[in-house]
Amino acid sequence: MPLVDIELIEGVFDADQKRRMIEDVTDAMVRIEGEALRGTTWVRIREIAGGEWAIGGRPLSAADVKALQAEPA
Repeated sequence: MPLVDIELIEGVFDADQKRRMIEDVTDAMVRIEGEALRGTTWVRIREIAGGEWAIGGRPLSAADVKALQAEPA
């Protein structure tokens, strides 16, 4: 029974995006472990408050992540 945790900064992703993450991660695990284990594949989303997540010593907020998302690739 695999358990996959996804940790996100709170407020970055909406409910539909989180639902799609859960579905896609479940599908990826089932491709590896087999369809019989779909019903025992757990995916949890944990949201961390903005400012309590840092990269390179710099705390990030939801606004910071959204600004990064808006940058051209």
